[in-house]
Amino acid sequence: MLKPDERQLDLERLDRLQAQIRAHDCAAGLFYDPTNIRYASGTSNMQVYGLHNPCRYVFVPAEGPVVLFEFAGCEHLVQGKAAVGEIRNAVAWYHFIAGDRVEEKARDWANEIADLMRQHGADNRRLAVDRLDPIGLRALERHGIDVIDGQTVINHARKIKTPQEQIAVRAAVANCEAGIQLMYEHLEPGVTEQRLWSYLHQANIEHGGEWIETRLLTSGPRTNPWYQECSSRVIEAGDMVSFDTDLIGAFGYSADISRSWIAGDRRPSSEQRALYAAAYQQVHDTIPLFRPGVTFAEIAENSARLPERYRERTNSAIAHGIGLCNEYPLIVSPHLWEDGGIEGMIEPGMVLCVESFAGEVGGKEGVKLEQQILVTEDGPELLSKYPLEERLL
Repeated sequence: MLKPDERQLDLERLDRLQAQIRAHDCAAGLFYDPTNIRYASGTSNMQVYGLHNPCRYVFVPAEGPVVLFEFAGCEHLVQGKAAVGEIRNAVAWYHFIAGDRVEEKARDWANEIADLMRQHGADNRRLAVDRLDPIGLRALERHGIDVIDGQTVINHARKIKTPQEQIAVRAAVANCEAGIQLMYEHLEPGVTEQRLWSYLHQANIEHGGEWIETRLLTSGPRTNPWYQECSSRVIEAGDMVSFDTDLIGAFGYSADISRSWIAGDRRPSSEQRALYAAAYQQVHDTIPLFRPGVTFAEIAENSARLPERYRERTNSAIAHGIGLCNEYPLIVSPHLWEDGGIEGMIEPGMVLCVESFAGEVGGKEGVKLEQQILVTEDGPELLSKYPLEERLL
């Protein structure tokens, strides 16, 4: 399996991010989301903990060296990263750490950020921030700093995958599919949903992956409606088993692949075949639309439709971007376009997941299918190669 040059990976991402900071007329960006920190700095530390505790952050000037504010005592974990110019201790001002000293610690934090803004921004006081509690916002505003939405800025950087990112994505997908194969080998009547799901976790960790964002594996009557999480239910012969990996894998990149299988050796029912055919057709007839220059609206308008009886429970999204996690853009289904559609255009270098759920209101089961693609100059390339269920095609 080809692996990315991690030094080059870090520098490519930083170059894209700083270009977007400049394009949005900001002096700098300040990022707290662990996936954004990783994108900006190439560093990873306590990723899941950092999703709900703002314990580390990164200051990215429009030009010049990045300052990583690391969790105290962890500086040795991030030494030598090509995209990091300086490492400092993070100032923790969230209540869990600061208690009744939150305001005081937030002032200390804001003073340091304001000093960096003066060094790098001259008269530009615009700072792009992805996450910020009200106390921190007020503390920065007292310094005359104009806070803008940093998630918009970094989303425009992340939507196009650099050459090294594309290698990392391929590695994540390959490792994810090794986990899917391990699940398939253990799919026997009598196994519980949770036990079957555990094999994906096992393979992900074994191959250098990190975590799984959801618990979407269900069987039999629990496959419809979708979005139920895996349980202790025992899988029975003839059950439909549907899952969605939502996996943060090798090199921190995500693989979001869905498959649906039949447990045991029973012949699929006619309804199981019909469900599978509908989901398969929607995904694979829609994938060819993802060509450079096609707008999101055109994809929604021209995407394949499910048969009428399945439409009430169809997915809200036709497709979404993916990289270090599910990412911008989200392309919603035609019936949601008026309220939820966004403007945009497909570009080379985008990595997206195209998905479908087929299930009837009152029906016994449902089928989830999802494929991961890379948009090239010549059109979409299928990245997810794990076989489909021949018995259902």
